[in-house]
Amino acid sequence: MAKAATSEADAPGPPPPPRRGEDARETRLHNNGSCSPKPTWREVTLRFIMRTKVHGLKFLFSPDKSKPQRVIWIMAFCLCVSLLCTWSWNRISYLMSYPAVTKIYMVWAHNMSFPAVTFCNQNVFRVSSLTKEDLYHSGYWMDLMYPNHTVMEGSMSLLGDGHKQGLLSLLDFDSYAPPPGRGANTTEMMGRLGHQLEEMLLECRFRGESCTHRNFSTIYTRYGKCYTFNSGLDGNPLLTTLKGGTGNGLEIMLDIQQDEYLPVWGETDETSYEAGIKVQIHSQDEPPFIDQLGFGVAPGFQTFVSCQQQLLQYLPPPWGDCKSTPIDSEYFSTYSITACRIDCETRYLLENCNCRMVHMPGTSTVCTPEQYKDCADPALDFLVEKDNDYCVCQTPCNMTRYGKELSMVKIPSKASAKYLAKKFNKTEQYIGENILVMDIFFEALNYEKIEQKKAYEIAGLLGDIGGQMGLFIGASVLTILEIFDYLYEVFKDKVLGYFIRKKRPQRCQSDNLSTCDTLRSHSDSVGFTPNMLPRHPTLGNFEEFAC
Repeated sequence: MAKAATSEADAPGPPPPPRRGEDARETRLHNNGSCSPKPTWREVTLRFIMRTKVHGLKFLFSPDKSKPQRVIWIMAFCLCVSLLCTWSWNRISYLMSYPAVTKIYMVWAHNMSFPAVTFCNQNVFRVSSLTKEDLYHSGYWMDLMYPNHTVMEGSMSLLGDGHKQGLLSLLDFDSYAPPPGRGANTTEMMGRLGHQLEEMLLECRFRGESCTHRNFSTIYTRYGKCYTFNSGLDGNPLLTTLKGGTGNGLEIMLDIQQDEYLPVWGETDETSYEAGIKVQIHSQDEPPFIDQLGFGVAPGFQTFVSCQQQLLQYLPPPWGDCKSTPIDSEYFSTYSITACRIDCETRYLLENCNCRMVHMPGTSTVCTPEQYKDCADPALDFLVEKDNDYCVCQTPCNMTRYGKELSMVKIPSKASAKYLAKKFNKTEQYIGENILVMDIFFEALNYEKIEQKKAYEIAGLLGDIGGQMGLFIGASVLTILEIFDYLYEVFKDKVLGYFIRKKRPQRCQSDNLSTCDTLRSHSDSVGFTPNMLPRHPTLGNFEEFAC
C-alpha cells in the first residue's frame, strides 16, 4: 500500500491547476522583492529641467538637439541671465540709494488763515524816556560811560545839540546815589523805554474793518519791544481772509518816531544806523526770528507785500534730512528752525554767561546791562556769525512759510502832504521822514504745496525685476517657487537623507516576506491536497492565510 501510494505520487501527470491569486502574488513578489531606490538629485534635476517654465533651460540638455544647437542655447541662456542679473542689481542699487523727488501742487481754497505779522522799530530805546537811574545802570551798556560811571568824552562829542544838554544833566552822578536795594531790571527797562504801539500806530485796518493796538500782542526780540498781529496767543481766534489782493489783508500806518532814536555815538548792538521797522511774516506755530529773517520797511513809502503760503513736506532719513522727532526743549513744544535756534542760543548764554537775554524763553536770571555789554552780546554775536557747529538745526518735515513780493510807492505825495500834516498835527517834513504804510495781503486765495516723495519703493523694484524676468527668461513668481521646490528636493536627498540613513539603515520590503517564503517552501514539501476536506472550495496553500 505504501509502495503503491509512493509510485502513484511519483507517476508523471498533468500539472496542477493554478491556484487562485497566484499570478497577483507573483507580481507583488516581483515588484517588492527588491528595494525600489528613491530618486537621486540628478534625477530630480533632470525632472526639474524638463518641466520648469524657464524658457530655454530644457533645450540645454535635450537629447533631440545637436551639439551646436545646445551650445547656442547655452550662450543665449547665459546672456539672458547675465542681463537679468545686471539690471536687477542696478534696480537694487537704485533702491538702496533712497531717491526722492519733489512735487509741486497748486491748491485752491475757499478761505485761508492769515499769517502772524511781527514788526519792531529799528530803535530799541527812546531817548526822551531815559532817566538818571536808567543811565546809571545802562550807561556803560550804551557806550556813554566807563564802568566807574564817568562820562566818555569821545561819545559826548558826537552828540547833537538837541540831545547833548539833556543827556549831560542826566549823566552828572556827582551827588547821585541809586535807590537802595534796587538793581537794574533789564526787562522792565526795555518795556518802558521801547516804542509804544499806541503812540506809533496811526491807522489800522484788516479786511476793511478798523483795528487798534489791542489787536496786537507784545513780544521781545533782539530789537527790544516788538508787536505781533494775529499771534493766536491773546486768546482770540485766528483771523482768516476770503479774498486775495489789496484791501483784503492787513493795512497799517505807523509813525516810527525818529526824534526818539537813541543818538549814535559808537557801534553797539543797541544803536541803529537805519530808520524804519523790521517785519517778519511767519506761522503762528513758530516764534519770530526777526533780527535774521525779517525784511525792512522804510518811512516815506507805502510798501505792498504780496504773500503766498507754501506748505512744505520733507522726508526723514534716509530719503531726506528733515527732523521727524519731537523737539527736545523745555521752552517750545513744536519744532521749527527758529525755535531750535532760540533754544540753542539760550542754552549757550546760560552756559557761558549764567544769564539769558530778555527775548529768550525760560525763568533763568535775565542779564544785567553790564552782563549784556561784557558777555551776552559778544557771545551771541560770535555764535551767530562764526560758530557754525554749535547750533545746527535740521529742517522740520512739515513747515509753513510765506513767499513775498514787495513793491513801494512814495508817501506822502505833494497833494497829500499838507492834509496828513494837518491830520496828525505834524509838519510836512516830519510826515515825510516818519510816516510809513504797509499793506500785507494774499496774492490769490491759493497755496503752494511742495512735497518730497520717495522716487522708488519695493513695489517698483518687484515690478521692474518681474518684468525683466519675463522678458529675458520667461519666469514669474511661480517659477521661483519651482526653483525653491527643486532646491528642497536636492537638500532633502543630499543632507536630510544622509542623516536619516546614518541613524536608521533602510530596509527592503522583501525582508518582510522571508517568513512567507519559508511557509511556501514548507507547504510545497508537505503537499497538502487542495480539496482534502469534503464539500469545501479550494482555499489554496497555507501561506495564503499567513501572508
